Amino acid sequence: MAETQEPLTFEKALSRLEQIVQKLEAGDLPLDETVRLYEEGMKLSAFCKSKLEEAEKKIKALSFDEETGEVEVEDLDLPDLEL
Repeated sequence: MAETQEPLTFEKALSRLEQIVQKLEAGDLPLDETVRLYEEGMKLSAFCKSKLEEAEKKIKALSFDEETGEVEVEDLDLPDLEL
């Protein structure tokens, strides 16, 4: 029976990226494994960045206009995230 692979989530990608960083920082891997892990880490980093950008676009701020008594939805002004 074929094993179905779960979709990659931000949390899983970040956890795997942390594992890769720990392995690379240890510095005791063969060159081929180091390169493979580096490439995997770069893909995971791009995935995480993309997910964060998607989340940022979805974040909205609710504000209450006291003059009109209306609740307004506007984009939340967030600083750019550097990864």
